Amino acid sequence: MNSWFSRFSIKSKLFSIILVSSLFAMLFAFMILFATNVTEVKRKAMEDFSAAANLIANRSIAAVMFDDPALARENLSPLTKLPDFKSACVYGKQQQLFAELASNLTPCPLRSNQLHTRVDQLTLLVYQPMTQDQERIGGILIEADLSGALIRQLQFVSLVLVVLFIAIVGSFLMTMPLLNRVAKPITLLAKTAQKIGLNHDYSVRANKHSEDEIGILVDSFNSMLETIENKNNSLLALKNNFQALYDNNPTMVFDLSLTGQIQSVNQFGAKQIGLGANQFIDMSIFSFTHPEDIVDSRSFFNNCVAHPHQVQKQEVRLICQNGNIIWVRQTARLVDTTQNLQHLLLVCEDITETRRLADKIAYQASHDELTGLTNRRQFDEHIQTLVDQAQADNSIHVMCYLDLDQFKVVNDTCGHLAGDELLRQLGELLRQQVRKTDVLARLGGDEFGILMSHCNIEQALLTSEKLRTSICDFQFAWDNRSFSISVSIGIAAITRTSGNAVDILKEADAACYAAKEKGRNRIHIFSSSDEQLAERQGEMQWVEKIRLGIEENRFQLYGQLIVPTMHIEEGLHFETLLRYRDEHGNIIPPGAFLPAAERYNIAPALDRWVISNLFEYLSSTPGFIERLELCSVNLSGLSLSDETMLDFISKQFRKWQIPTYKICFEITETAAISNLSYAKQFIDTLRKKGCLFSLDDFGSGLSSFAYLKNLPVDFLKIDGLFVKDILEDKIDWTMVKAINEVGHVMNKKTIAEFVENQNIFELLKTLGVNYAQGYGIAQPVPLREL
Repeated sequence: MNSWFSRFSIKSKLFSIILVSSLFAMLFAFMILFATNVTEVKRKAMEDFSAAANLIANRSIAAVMFDDPALARENLSPLTKLPDFKSACVYGKQQQLFAELASNLTPCPLRSNQLHTRVDQLTLLVYQPMTQDQERIGGILIEADLSGALIRQLQFVSLVLVVLFIAIVGSFLMTMPLLNRVAKPITLLAKTAQKIGLNHDYSVRANKHSEDEIGILVDSFNSMLETIENKNNSLLALKNNFQALYDNNPTMVFDLSLTGQIQSVNQFGAKQIGLGANQFIDMSIFSFTHPEDIVDSRSFFNNCVAHPHQVQKQEVRLICQNGNIIWVRQTARLVDTTQNLQHLLLVCEDITETRRLADKIAYQASHDELTGLTNRRQFDEHIQTLVDQAQADNSIHVMCYLDLDQFKVVNDTCGHLAGDELLRQLGELLRQQVRKTDVLARLGGDEFGILMSHCNIEQALLTSEKLRTSICDFQFAWDNRSFSISVSIGIAAITRTSGNAVDILKEADAACYAAKEKGRNRIHIFSSSDEQLAERQGEMQWVEKIRLGIEENRFQLYGQLIVPTMHIEEGLHFETLLRYRDEHGNIIPPGAFLPAAERYNIAPALDRWVISNLFEYLSSTPGFIERLELCSVNLSGLSLSDETMLDFISKQFRKWQIPTYKICFEITETAAISNLSYAKQFIDTLRKKGCLFSLDDFGSGLSSFAYLKNLPVDFLKIDGLFVKDILEDKIDWTMVKAINEVGHVMNKKTIAEFVENQNIFELLKTLGVNYAQGYGIAQPVPLREL
């Protein structure tokens, strides 16, 4: 009933309510009127017939007493005139039927002993006893049919109801416009709501038709729509913003089922793969995964399911639609949706460039940039691997150390570009000659290393000879010029008794050095009993001592006086010398460690230590600067080639506030000639700051005088080999005399080394040499003793 009624419109419901109410009112009125009239009919009939019965009873007493039935019937005859009369009976003293006025259909009862007044359905029975002097002598019974009276009353009630119905219909017709005025706004409001529900257009507003409760409802509805519209616009803007962030997020975002089926993907991710976002639906993520990574990816997703509260990460490769392979960092975890369904949220960050850069960095970290060969650091690791293997399984391996012989000729003649090209070509030549299992590396400069695994000395010697021959036969062409190259090779075995990687490298390097010492272009096999190699190894042991000495300040500065040969007054003039103080406090001369410093490229670090500590001493010792005329500081040839040395020296001058004109830098003739252009630039830069320069060991070179005019130095230090025998050797005397004269012609002062006695000093004075230095004048002493 409720569901049936709920389908009606408001107007129909109101109409139904009025109609049912009216019909119910009419029915109720009919029932009330009918019941009232029936009661009234019965009451009035009872009164009328009771009065008639009482009257006839009084009249009929005489007829009963005198036994006159005819008179009794005559007394009953007036009753026929009463409406609804049916029959009448007179009973005697013995309660027997005395007289009657009745039809055959309703005969009188024969006895009156059980008769009384009552209404039986539509039949009224009125019984009136007859008494005389309070003695009962008989009775009167009148029977009436009330159906006629009731029909008359029903007709009256029906007439009343018809009139009432007409009145209700009239009232209903009059209320229909009002009903429409009530129902129509509600209907329009409902249609507006339905339209909004279908179109989701919250900008629509309901029209207000009245100021009553419906008008209030319309206002509230419109206010609610405005609120919904504002919130919907905010939600829509938020959704669009999040959708834009989702689609344009620079990562690939996948919503996956637990089996890897793609439920959705953002636009950026779809574009990265090369498909439309809708094309991914129900596809498997594994269809884009690199075949080599599928097993790891499945394990990755299984871990996500097994550990739902953990975030899992992995790097895999994805194959794009165009065939390109990209590296991504996958981040995933299990999530529960509002429907309690479990999904996998997968975020893939493209790390292809990072991976390529990492691979490139890893490659560069383990390979030489120029030749593409393994570099020194990676080569050391390979050596240690073979050392460990030899110790584990008693296997034998070999390391070969290759050092080119004439590389410097090409580099100095044609420039660094030619030298680089030569190294590239030789690297490729060597790569073609070694086994695929061998490790070929560029160890630095023009030095190469080869690790031959599972190879004995005899096999290594054959291979090395093959390499040496190939390099000798190789012709390098550059700028219409052709160069021949040779190589010196050192071989060291890697066995169970070998030391670590550093030891192996030292042994092979020492063997290579021995090959060079024996005339180059040859092969030398390391042997622990080889005296020459033992000397070389001793030199190599100084490398660590020198580095430790620099870190722990184990070096000590000494000074040796340089005095004028003529009687002139000048301040303190000395050459700075270096000594090593070992852990026992013993002072070790420079001849023990300087060759190692030069050989292993740590001479510049040693020069920096000397300069910084010397300048600190000069600055911090009271009065020393004032009495100082000139202090000579030796610079190695490697320092002349160090591009950062000039900047370092300038910073030290500024830091310690040392007058530049009181410092003279000594460089050897051979070092200056080997890199003449840079040496000249180096000297010019510091001379412009006020520093002086001295050319040490002058005369030992083959072309000293030819190069001298290109070197802007202030002093020439005549090689002590000529000075020490000047008294006995006429040639040495001539050389010293010539050097001194040329120096003076070029406005350069001269200094003679190795002046071991007064006679040499007097001869130098006669020749006009400006200064003298040697044990015959003063021995080297610590700076504090000068």
